[in-house]
Amino acid sequence: MRTHGTVARWSAWLVMPLLAVGCGAPSEEEPPQALVCTSDNEPFADKVVSFSPGEDAGFGQDGYPDIVLGPPHGAGAGMGSLDVLSLGRGGEIVLELTDIGVVDGPGVDLLVFENAFGYFAETGVVAVSEDGQTWHEFPCDSANRAGGYPGCAGVKPVSSSPENGISPTDPAVAGGDGFDLSTLGVARARFVRIRDTGSNSYGSSAGGFDLDAVAVVNGSPVCEWK
Repeated sequence: MRTHGTVARWSAWLVMPLLAVGCGAPSEEEPPQALVCTSDNEPFADKVVSFSPGEDAGFGQDGYPDIVLGPPHGAGAGMGSLDVLSLGRGGEIVLELTDIGVVDGPGVDLLVFENAFGYFAETGVVAVSEDGQTWHEFPCDSANRAGGYPGCAGVKPVSSSPENGISPTDPAVAGGDGFDLSTLGVARARFVRIRDTGSNSYGSSAGGFDLDAVAVVNGSPVCEWK
């Protein structure tokens, strides 16, 4: 069951009309419309657009899609969370942010949570899009274990959980892997795509990247002319 929560540090970003995601002006040929911004003050994925499981996927599908929506359920560095969906070898999932989109702000803009623990990591490639068609992919060096798999998701343990009160949108304490839109030259995004790198552990129904959740650190309400 999806868990909801309100993140106090979001108040500063929720009043940024100039950065409202998806708020292009209406055509002069169309009748007057109202700009409607929807926000439940929850900076998490709201919808699964598509899921293409790879070989050895299966774990977590009994709780799909809710298992990847809402906040992370971290278990810390000692044990990975079981509240995850395994993508399998080369599996891919696309999530949509229907209430709060990601915008380029100071530092990390987006956090992606897997269930990494100790020295065990299963990497994923993260991409973002504003329209769900044109994608911008963060470079991920899944072969560079000594360097900490730079640019990949699935590397750092997750600390935040609804049960412990640790903020899921504070990169300093939440855990997970952070991504900065400025590194791609992207101003905002409403879609997040995660793909298993194919360089992970396989051979069971829990193979590959295990997605827990995504959280928007810097964002703004999604707005549409209606």
